[in-house]
Amino acid sequence: MALSGLFLVFFLLQHFTINLTSIFSAEIFNELSHFMGTNPLVQFALQPVLIFGVVFHFVMGFVLEIKNRNARAVNYAKYNGGANASWMSRNMIYSGLVVLAFLGLHFYDFWIPEMVHKYVEFAPEDAMRYYPELLHKFESPIRTGIYVISFVFLALHLWHGFASSFQSVGFNNKYSIAATKFAKAFSIIIPLGFIIVSLVLHFTH
Repeated sequence: MALSGLFLVFFLLQHFTINLTSIFSAEIFNELSHFMGTNPLVQFALQPVLIFGVVFHFVMGFVLEIKNRNARAVNYAKYNGGANASWMSRNMIYSGLVVLAFLGLHFYDFWIPEMVHKYVEFAPEDAMRYYPELLHKFESPIRTGIYVISFVFLALHLWHGFASSFQSVGFNNKYSIAATKFAKAFSIIIPLGFIIVSLVLHFTH
């Protein structure tokens, strides 16, 4: 669970870096998107690995949630979970479900149209189409609002998940505190960056 989460964090950073260029240069965004969309290594090796990582991470999340619930054989007369664990750590399954629903929307908005464009319609390549398509997706204030809320839940999910992943894989040394601080900062900065990009694209349109 922790290893798949760390893998997805790395992808999240890469995805954010590309998206960030869209608010500074449509040309650079088009170039990067065209490379990612046409490079055989990305399309036929990295993309399947990414999809597997997403599915594996969420399936493991459900499995661990069920195991944790079943492990408590006797119900407490009064259970004070907050005494030993943060609210976020006790509700990872709910923030994860919101993120999962968001991924479904994101696939519907971008990945499925891209697959149809290339492998169903066999449309001719247009290296300049990516930015206008991105801008069009954020035209709707409702759709933009959904993205913003989803990134807030992503931040909540990362706040506990990213930091705890280091401990889960046995990273426990003099750098542990620095790693935890880095994870907390990442959990705020990257989702906030996605929110800013979404709002800028919406108001640019």
